[in-house]
Amino acid sequence: MNKGRFKFATNFIVIFLLVSFFTRMVLLALTFNLADTAPIELLKVFATGMFYDFVAVSYYLIPFVIYLIVVPRKIFNSRVHKIIALLVYFAVIYSVVFNGFSEYFFWEEFGKRFNFIAVDYLVYTHEVIHNILESYPIPLLLVIILMITAALFYANHKKSSLHKEAFSCEMSFGQRLKIGSVYLALPLLFFMMLDKQTLAERIPNKFDQELAKNGLYSLFSAFRHNELDYEEFYKTLDEKAVFARLHTLLKRDNAHFVSDNLHNIAREVHYEGAPQKHNVILIMVESLSAEYLGVFGDKRGLTPHLDALTKKSLFFTNLYATGTRTVRGMEAVTLSLPPTPGRSIVKRPDCQGLDSAGVVFGKLGYENKFIYAGHGYFDNMNYFFSNNGFKVVDRFDFADDEVTFANVWGVCDEDLLNKVAKEADSSYAKGKPFFSFVMTTSNHRPFTYPDGRIDIPSHTGRDGGVKYTDYAINKFLEEAKSKPWFDNTIFVIVADHNGGSAGKTALPVWRYKIPLIIYAPKLIVPAKIDKLASQIDVVPTLLGLLNQSYEAKFYGDDILRSDHKERAFIGNYQKLGLLRGGALTVLSPDKTVQRYRIEKQTLYSVKYAEKKPKEADVNDTVSYYQSASWLYKHHMLGDENLSKEVPQ
Repeated sequence: MNKGRFKFATNFIVIFLLVSFFTRMVLLALTFNLADTAPIELLKVFATGMFYDFVAVSYYLIPFVIYLIVVPRKIFNSRVHKIIALLVYFAVIYSVVFNGFSEYFFWEEFGKRFNFIAVDYLVYTHEVIHNILESYPIPLLLVIILMITAALFYANHKKSSLHKEAFSCEMSFGQRLKIGSVYLALPLLFFMMLDKQTLAERIPNKFDQELAKNGLYSLFSAFRHNELDYEEFYKTLDEKAVFARLHTLLKRDNAHFVSDNLHNIAREVHYEGAPQKHNVILIMVESLSAEYLGVFGDKRGLTPHLDALTKKSLFFTNLYATGTRTVRGMEAVTLSLPPTPGRSIVKRPDCQGLDSAGVVFGKLGYENKFIYAGHGYFDNMNYFFSNNGFKVVDRFDFADDEVTFANVWGVCDEDLLNKVAKEADSSYAKGKPFFSFVMTTSNHRPFTYPDGRIDIPSHTGRDGGVKYTDYAINKFLEEAKSKPWFDNTIFVIVADHNGGSAGKTALPVWRYKIPLIIYAPKLIVPAKIDKLASQIDVVPTLLGLLNQSYEAKFYGDDILRSDHKERAFIGNYQKLGLLRGGALTVLSPDKTVQRYRIEKQTLYSVKYAEKKPKEADVNDTVSYYQSASWLYKHHMLGDENLSKEVPQ
């Protein structure tokens, strides 16, 4: 494989392994007193590390190898291409050296290789770049990286016949394909055979484990698995104490645990009287922050119809989203689960067979549908819903004559809600009660919608998106009044998340406030509910309104009951917060805990000046989040696991 133009790839592998070796040496020096430095252990670290370095570089080379295969000889061997290729080669070496420096600073802060925190840094680019610019001498570091890159490039250029052979070789396409296929087969094999860096994780010492890993491969793994291990990064308590405390936190007068096993949180929730099988249409509205509604004080007049609807409905004025992404809102409502660190469970590979709202309503005889305006393969939504008790109806299920307007995200809200009505007609015709989980998209960039509906032109910003959605929902409800199923249907309107997550603190509470409106003019007496609550309480509250007894592993409960415990869960990819009693307790992935006093009127956060955080708040926060992460990790959130033994 050390032939012709492929010497570029071979020599780059050597450079990559060399930089990775020196990076590992530097990281070892940083934590020499904490690592196990016995000769045999260090041999394991560096041998395992070299293997994962090779795995990482095989992925890194994929686009470059494809390029080496497909570029014709005439172009590849030209003088112009030689200059371009060497500049690209220099840039690639620079990126590897830059990564080594990045790993140093990441290790210095977290004592870890790249993980989901690094993924989070890529998501919050603006904040991270400003933080880096303020924290490090970036110009000096870039110059040093440039000098090291130049030295490596010069040595490679002068000490080998790389350039002469690479740009004069007359390899045929067949020869290039044969050699290139070997390079490409390696990462494919590694992808199929390797999951996480399990060889490194078998090393007893935690620091040796991290040293044996490769940062780039760890970053790739974090993208692939979308999670951050709670026990490794956050404050923990004794496991049995956590679950004993959780049982106390989840205890309600009308519910009892089905098992004496502390790790089994399944509860039978009982309601007196005759159960009702009213239909439910739950409309999750994209980015509908409380700040956009007139009933919450907004003066722009963006939601006249929803504002009016609150007076005819159960209107929950103090409800909070669990996160800042659509999939996080879906997770909270369908699973009734606090957010776990990393990305939403919806996006993770292992998200099937969970004890969801779909499972509960399915056992009650409902026809459950997830109805989405766009393509549900995005964000893994179709897989999640279809494997957790729902039939999927997405963009592929819309006939041409059902679409009057669409953009990159899907059909407009009017078309979506017309489809919802048709699906309701279909279920009603079968004599089946239905539960429809509907996800809108019009209040999303690029904020385009049909002309002539509202007084704000399409494609001019968020205000128009909010007002058009308000218009579309009102139109749907008015037209639904003529349907035979309307009088027996409960309509739920809730946001997936807030319209923006930026704030002066990591978890700006005011940003997470969202509306919850439950409307059923023939079934529900209008009222305003000011209790503090969370998205995870939506489905338990609905089941209470239906007077349906059920068994589930929900963390949420019925907001309307007198024993509802007022609290809300808010988080992002890293921070996990419990809002309760005018205070926000926040867990961070460096095992620290912060507490903030929340101003009642503005919901702004003010950090407590306290020597020791309130123990009950800290322990309860840890118990909620540690238990939720443990249960997911050990596959104990599925309905089929009720009788399984607890993993040791």
